[in-house]
Amino acid sequence: MATGDGDGCDHPGPDRRRFLQAGALGLIGWGAGLEAAAGETLYNGIRLPASWPPRPKAIPREPVTPPYLTSPPAVIPIDVGRQLFVDDFLIEQTSLRRTFHRARYHPACPVLAPDKSWERAGGGGPVAMVFSDGVWYDPKDGLFKMWYMGGLLRGTCYAASEDGTHWSKPALDVRKGTNLVQGDPRDSSTVWLDLEEPDPRRRFKMFRSYLYRGKFVLSAHFSADGIHWGEVAVRTGPCGDRTTVFWNPFRKVWVYSLRNGGGPRLRRYRESRELLTGPRWEHIDEPPLWIGADRLDPERADLKVRPELYNLDAVAYESLLLGLFTIWRGQPADRAKPNDIVLGYSRDGWHWSRPDRRAFCPVSDQPGTWNYSNAQSAGGCCLVVGDRLYFYVSGRAGVAGGPGSGRCSCGLAVLRRDGFASMDAGVAEGTLTTRPVRFRGRHLFVNADCAAGELRVEVLDGRGRTVAPFSRQNCRPVRADATLQRVRWKGAGDLAALAGKAVRFRFALTRGRLYSFWVSPEASGASHGYVAAGGPGFTGPKDDVGLAAYEAAARLHSGKIQRAK
Repeated sequence: MATGDGDGCDHPGPDRRRFLQAGALGLIGWGAGLEAAAGETLYNGIRLPASWPPRPKAIPREPVTPPYLTSPPAVIPIDVGRQLFVDDFLIEQTSLRRTFHRARYHPACPVLAPDKSWERAGGGGPVAMVFSDGVWYDPKDGLFKMWYMGGLLRGTCYAASEDGTHWSKPALDVRKGTNLVQGDPRDSSTVWLDLEEPDPRRRFKMFRSYLYRGKFVLSAHFSADGIHWGEVAVRTGPCGDRTTVFWNPFRKVWVYSLRNGGGPRLRRYRESRELLTGPRWEHIDEPPLWIGADRLDPERADLKVRPELYNLDAVAYESLLLGLFTIWRGQPADRAKPNDIVLGYSRDGWHWSRPDRRAFCPVSDQPGTWNYSNAQSAGGCCLVVGDRLYFYVSGRAGVAGGPGSGRCSCGLAVLRRDGFASMDAGVAEGTLTTRPVRFRGRHLFVNADCAAGELRVEVLDGRGRTVAPFSRQNCRPVRADATLQRVRWKGAGDLAALAGKAVRFRFALTRGRLYSFWVSPEASGASHGYVAAGGPGFTGPKDDVGLAAYEAAARLHSGKIQRAK
């Protein structure tokens, strides 16, 4: 792995086998039998085994290559979301170079800090931080909303923002004069804005981990407004303290990311289609082992401790599941845990590809900084704000000379939309040919930076022949840097004639970066993929608006400038 300029990590593109080789051995005993009996077919053509979820006997130390990368579908449907190049799932052949990119912390960090008396409860330093919890954009009233831990292991508080960077803590009526919305002791917690929920009384869901009769359990609460929460609606069986939950909309299941109860930090898995009627865990079989750290997770040079998986938050982003892996790298005697956040991607909801093991949201090694220790992700993972993604993470300033957390606050990290990985070309032209894909849309769009070069696209049939008039020569070159750009051909209004047929796209690129592509039914460029925790302009869990979301974000930014004046 060659490291770039600190923002990107380069991987060679021509030989896809090299990209998969590191994890090939991990399939033995882990993915075995996945093709023996076919079960559910997913939106992207991947077929799950009839027995689901898998039940491995151990977490492998070797990295595991997802089976869908070694045996992809013969034809990949691409009607759901932007198609990202974070792995080789979509790629048949390429001479482009893959580069992974990391988020950058916003200069305003920390964007939320403890400044209330109740945020000092629980001992230790003052605490106003996401410990998963949740940060969402609510289209109902056009606000960014944050739920966070107020006071060490104390209650859950609420904050709101118009722009995502300036946050207020309103005085509410739950605990009069405070912004507390749930005052009971807690450890980990997840808040989910469920825009697919038909019952308005259950629009918001909270999953709270806490001690109950001497064991950690997870309880679910429901709310219409995210402020007034009902009593415990359902309580699980035993779980680890750092347990979280996410919604997998591709399969319509709630997934419990369970901390293993003993031994190394790793995850167990439980899924449920219905929160209120599912059986208590102690009355059914033990949740299967799921995932942990592996050999490719690097040790810190100062600790030389084998890393472990502290937490996994996940969310549907466009056409895949995005995972935020909090990696534990040891416990120094003179510092709080230097956990940091690393990215992973899944296309089947179980197997994860983690090709870039660098910290996506790192801790600082400068004592006294807001994120000196223990970076933790937010429930919902990220928001889509125009052409950028917003990641909210917590950090701890620490206590000089000891392992205490000190002042705990919340920061913001920013990345280009779809900007996790790009396929790059220099002066010499490079090409990328997709596997056979099928779509119902009409208009091809790309997220690309071609301001110093150009991108052309041609369409190939099953035999690799150019489909007229969608040739490279007829393609109008893309020569701009934008996260939504339409590709057009001379002599063709759109791709409607190819809808439902198996075709390949061949991208020819010079001096540029290609981040994603998709075929939309609308000229607006709506991807109809999932937009994680939402963002300005989106009215539901998917991008059904396209360009309108960019316009909404631009208006928000303009309003922010006016307010600053």
